[in-house]
Amino acid sequence: MSLLAILLVIIIVGILLWAVNNYIPMDRKIKNILNIVVVIVVIIWILKVFGLFSYLMNVTV
Repeated sequence: MSLLAILLVIIIVGILLWAVNNYIPMDRKIKNILNIVVVIVVIIWILKVFGLFSYLMNVTV
């Protein structure tokens, strides 16, 4: 996947999250949970795209 495609997905997700936060009436706690879940999912997706997710799964502490 090209870097431009990754950047485009991040921008689209950001715009959708902004639109949900501004135009859909929800309790503030629910919006915060939604924001956290979306950010975590995007971070995991980026790690998978760059191949770091499988590397991090093999790290033992």
